[in-house]
Amino acid sequence: MSTPRQPPRGGPGPRRPARPQSGRPQPGRPSRPVDRPRAPRQRTGEPVRRPAQRRPRPGPPPVRTIKLGDQRRRLRLVTVALALVFSVFAGRLIQLQLLDSDALAASAGANNYQEAILSADRGSITSSDGVALATTVDAYDITGDPSLYPAEKSFVPDAPEQAAALLAPILNRSKEQLTAALRTPKTKWVMLAPRQSPETKKQITDLKATLAKQADTAACRAQRKLVGKPADQGGRQYVDNVCANPLVGIINQDSKRRVYPAGGLAANLLGYVNVDGIGTGGLEKQFQEELAGKPGRSTYAQVNGRMVPTAGGSQQSPVEGTDLRLTINRDIQWAAQRAITDQVANAGAEKGYVIVQDVKTGQILAMAASPGFNPNDLSKAKPEQLGNAAVGDAFEPGSTAKLMTMAAVLDTGTAAWDTHVTVPNTLQRSDRVFHDDIDHPTWYLTLAGVLAKSSNIGTILAAEQLAKSQPEANKVLSDYLGRFGIGKPTGLGFPGETKGILAKPEDWNGSQQYTIPFGQGLSVNALQAASVFSTIANGGVRVTPSLLAGTTGPDGRFVPAAPGQETRVVKPETAKTLTEMLESVVSDEQGTGAKAKIEGYRVAGKTGTANRVDPKTGKYNGYTASFIGFAPAEQPRVTVSCVIQDPKNGHFGGQLCGPVFKQVMEFTLKTLRVAPSGSEAPNLPVDWKP
Repeated sequence: MSTPRQPPRGGPGPRRPARPQSGRPQPGRPSRPVDRPRAPRQRTGEPVRRPAQRRPRPGPPPVRTIKLGDQRRRLRLVTVALALVFSVFAGRLIQLQLLDSDALAASAGANNYQEAILSADRGSITSSDGVALATTVDAYDITGDPSLYPAEKSFVPDAPEQAAALLAPILNRSKEQLTAALRTPKTKWVMLAPRQSPETKKQITDLKATLAKQADTAACRAQRKLVGKPADQGGRQYVDNVCANPLVGIINQDSKRRVYPAGGLAANLLGYVNVDGIGTGGLEKQFQEELAGKPGRSTYAQVNGRMVPTAGGSQQSPVEGTDLRLTINRDIQWAAQRAITDQVANAGAEKGYVIVQDVKTGQILAMAASPGFNPNDLSKAKPEQLGNAAVGDAFEPGSTAKLMTMAAVLDTGTAAWDTHVTVPNTLQRSDRVFHDDIDHPTWYLTLAGVLAKSSNIGTILAAEQLAKSQPEANKVLSDYLGRFGIGKPTGLGFPGETKGILAKPEDWNGSQQYTIPFGQGLSVNALQAASVFSTIANGGVRVTPSLLAGTTGPDGRFVPAAPGQETRVVKPETAKTLTEMLESVVSDEQGTGAKAKIEGYRVAGKTGTANRVDPKTGKYNGYTASFIGFAPAEQPRVTVSCVIQDPKNGHFGGQLCGPVFKQVMEFTLKTLRVAPSGSEAPNLPVDWKP
């Protein structure tokens, strides 16, 4: 049997039997004509027969052609539609980000953001050796946000009252005061208690934490969800008090508190700050701008009274205040303050003050007043104690002013120290009869003796020789008083300082032209009086007094203060002669300043006992006792001034202020390590025999 031949691999296979052709063309193949039967031939002569008309068979239905759309047109439509959508989005974005951004930010931050003031560290005030006399420590301002206390936000109708009841015993404030503050309308910040201690802050923080934990239970959260809903939906008007946190609007802000480590030491100089931390007395007031620095600001997000660290914010750091270094020597200030306090008490006096001044630089080494006060507790101080009486009180200096009259007489060449002066027991001038402090027979004194024995009559007689007529003599004396700084500011610039009272010479009345030469009828402050003696001790050159040694700014750099202005008042030889005359006041047996002697040192000084004008009545009542001097007389280093007002146990300046001068001067000379005098006082003769 033969095997059928297989077609070659890849070649055509066996053909399939052909399908019967139909009238419908096969797709993909060419259509072939269908064989039709031929018509029979027509014979000749026969009528023509026309084939019968056949009904055409129905052809295939027409092929439908799908016409594709214009893709470019559709793409343009979609692009336009998308452009319109994005335009709407872009417009809204511009509106939100640019046009309405401020309003939206304000609306969003109205309840979520708080602005806090960042207090600047107030500058310190130190003594000359850098020890702090006034400084600043950390404290906390307890503030409230009244905008969180309306009933619709706090969920309780009496949230301010509840908060006030909790805070009153902690802050030592009345409940009514705190309630009123927390109900302040249209504000997000009120001060409840400034500069509280860390212990107070901790009490409030712990209490807030306890209340927050108590109010953050599932039951309380469910109650808050029902607040404001209709009653038929289980709603309620307020939550239970146990679910309320009335301290949600209480904020502890970092602050600072002023403290005075030495208590009342130099309080009359330092002054104090008020409840807002602003200097309102003394150096605290005078240098308020420098000490205060510049506060900063901090904005932070908060929810339920708590800061949200990750919610953004802004901060402007504060600028620290400037530190002041004074010329005050802490030890000398303490010695002066103790001495005057003890003597005011012993004399039963109203008050007193002591000043210690460097004669070369004009710097004040101590300025003490009694009675004083403690700036850490102003509640115990009387109003009259809060100032600095050493520059605020104007008083008639009495015999210490005779030094200026003698300076005018010597400097003009009118007389010399040894000029003979005959001093009667009384002297008639104008409508008055003048006396010395004690009755005496006629004295025959030198000009040095007039000063040593503090004779009013002898001083009047000397002053009359300044010119040919009394009005001219008044002008000469007035000119010298002005040179010494009488009737003018001292240059210290201290708050509440008085420049004293000195009328124009043409306005001196009948008695004033004779009383002013011995220290009545004009007024000075204690620093002016001390500066007169420092001028003589400095060879006749006045140096403007100063309290400030320098400043240290926020950059830590110390800047020394400018030196005091120097003004020549009298000739050097005049100053030298006056110094020797002042030594006789202390060293001579007839002098009035024997109690001011200091072993080993030559002392030049002058006593003063003046009628005191009562500031309440404007009439003379009581006395002003004083002693002012400097040492060592041969090379003066410091001036010490003591003034006691209205003493009851004695009234003479040498008796009351002489011992104070001695005590303070001795301490000062030892503290500054001033060598004792190497020579004896000249002991100028105080009298002469006719």
